[in-house]
Amino acid sequence: MKQAMSPEEIKEKKPYLDWSLSEREYNYISEKLLGRLPNYTETGLFSAMWSEHCSYKKSKPVLRWFPNKNDRVLQGPGEGAGVVDIDDGQAVVFKAESHNHPTTVEPYQGAATGVGGILRDIFSMGARPVASLDSLHFGELDNNQTRMKVAGTVRGIGDYGNCMGIPTVAGETTFDACYQGNVLCNAMSVGLMDQKDIQKGKAAGVGNAVMYVGAKTGRDGIHGATFASADFSDENATQRSAVQVGDPFMEKLLLEACLDVITKHPDWLVGIQDMGAAGIVSSSAEMASEGQSGMDLDLDLVPQRETGMSAYEIMLSESQERMLLCVNKGHEEDVQKIFQEYDLEAVTIGRITEGHQYVLRHDGQVVCDIPVSTLTDDVLEEESEEKKPARITAAEAQEAWKPEIADVAQTLRDLLQQSTIADKSSLFEQYDSQVRTSTVVGPGSDAGVIRVRGTHKGLSMTTDGNGRFVYLSPEIGGKIALVEAASNIISSGAEPLAITDCLNYGDPNDPEIFWELHQSVKGMAEACRVFDTPVISGNVSLYNENNGQAIHPTPMVGMVGLVKDIEYVIPSMAQNAGDCVYLIGRTGADFAGSELQKMVQGDISGVLNDFDINEVHDYLMKLLGQMQAGHVTSSHDLSEGGLGVALSEMLFKTDLGMDLDLRELTAELLFSETPGRLVVTVPTEFTAEFEQAMGDVAKMVGVVTNTHWLEAHLADAELNENVSQLQQLWEEALPCQLKSKD
Repeated sequence: MKQAMSPEEIKEKKPYLDWSLSEREYNYISEKLLGRLPNYTETGLFSAMWSEHCSYKKSKPVLRWFPNKNDRVLQGPGEGAGVVDIDDGQAVVFKAESHNHPTTVEPYQGAATGVGGILRDIFSMGARPVASLDSLHFGELDNNQTRMKVAGTVRGIGDYGNCMGIPTVAGETTFDACYQGNVLCNAMSVGLMDQKDIQKGKAAGVGNAVMYVGAKTGRDGIHGATFASADFSDENATQRSAVQVGDPFMEKLLLEACLDVITKHPDWLVGIQDMGAAGIVSSSAEMASEGQSGMDLDLDLVPQRETGMSAYEIMLSESQERMLLCVNKGHEEDVQKIFQEYDLEAVTIGRITEGHQYVLRHDGQVVCDIPVSTLTDDVLEEESEEKKPARITAAEAQEAWKPEIADVAQTLRDLLQQSTIADKSSLFEQYDSQVRTSTVVGPGSDAGVIRVRGTHKGLSMTTDGNGRFVYLSPEIGGKIALVEAASNIISSGAEPLAITDCLNYGDPNDPEIFWELHQSVKGMAEACRVFDTPVISGNVSLYNENNGQAIHPTPMVGMVGLVKDIEYVIPSMAQNAGDCVYLIGRTGADFAGSELQKMVQGDISGVLNDFDINEVHDYLMKLLGQMQAGHVTSSHDLSEGGLGVALSEMLFKTDLGMDLDLRELTAELLFSETPGRLVVTVPTEFTAEFEQAMGDVAKMVGVVTNTHWLEAHLADAELNENVSQLQQLWEEALPCQLKSKD
């Protein structure tokens, strides 16, 4: 077969530079690893597999900060998804992935295929996906381009998840100018399984079959991994060839067929893996590496929906709804019959071989013959320069910004209409949150909760990321991201188990951006250790820039918690008039990066105040004990907008009000965003026991009333607002902003 360029032409013209492979790496591959010049196909494979998206060559030194084990972790990073023991021989499986550049270029397909890809990671482990979540970050809603991206992204997520029959139960959506040219679309999936069915992405056993199953291969998504490993600019803003096209109906069939083989015929199967980033090359090479095997593939046997595809295109295509299976020799026809029942392709495209060579054949010729390890294990880690941003040093020397609140009621009304705080129902109502009828708590609460059928258990789940905090003080912001997630999980009455993450940052070649990455991961890792929530899966998404302008560093934490008894799930809305209202945690003057600062100043500035994360952990766990004892009727964590917004949200969609004595707080502190705080309600018969258990971090500040008014007596102001009017402002704000014209 004729290659697009000869090895000599590749060396001279250096096309690999456009594929995110450096000249240093190319020379190392040709001189040290192969002892010859790689051909066109081989160069393409190295470019994809050595990209940051696949190899983490820049971020690996930082990722080693994370804890990834405890007594419950059954599978940590390195497989399709992480697996955690939830007792009774059952396990929860979860992972998050970013699809940022594809969603920026083509919002509908980028978001849809992001959902599809993460679902395959879950069922490749042998688990049935039971819930989806997302974390979306857009530019400001003051222009039509952003509004179109929001509409396309939300529709893509909804259409794919709804067609798959998997409920979207939680998520977050924020708006900030820094995401204007580079949308963040992080998708998370959660699955359930019996521990005995856990699968590995492994190919082993000489003579065993490598089977391709699912949709045909086309030219969509070629070099998607390298597309995600380069800076974004106007030049590639229309690079739609790197964006995949999804088919959720095909994926549903693929899911059922794979689970059929995994659960009913485990003796047929050696390993299974999703064809995700970098397509066939990543799945096949990683499986061979895991099995310490060689592999010989005939690309003429790969099902193709387009004619004349080259080996380069076949191997690097990221066409969706495809999986790779390693099947014990002699069971190929058995597997084919299962997939035929679902009208799916199942083709043997190669075999496991002795040794460790990775051999590809196309048109009767060998187009690749390299050691497997050169693609997976020999990637050169890249040391990165680090430099503390001058803006942070300057901010540390400045006096902290302190707001002046002239009208506390108007400030609350204005905050409730900020796009990041306003009601997101108009977005998440496009997602089916009740399909499969296991949803206990859906979108709009602190965390989504689903029941584990056949048991009294439930799973609580959330996604949280605040780029503003990490931008101002990366290490403290990293801790806050984890605390926010843990607060949401505990607020629902669940014990935090573990996390997945999407680490969304700008260009790591910028020393200041790499410093942000390093410091924020350091903060996250510290918090993970305190809360005993190891990182069991996730991804790194770097190069999130547009025309040299980076996003705020935005690590997303996806956390799952265990509800021991579904009867004790805690709602986020007040339940009963007469219940006592408690503020949990200490309130300080924390306005840097807050919604109040953004609204008043039009931007954020300053540095964050550090906090005692061990103290926060201790009182949150005490609170969880009180919840599990049935002493708490509702709970809401304090995040964007602080106490004022949280109190309002607890009363929305109820007929209740509150009468509060907040005379220890000034008006501006009503909107402080000190981390680790919650508001809970406790029936009067449990208040003495509750106060004794919680100590001085829990302060009774009032009672729930049946008036539907929010009354608060502050040190320097009075708040007396009709909850119905506040709710109307909150509910109408986002739909109005989405419909407005430039």
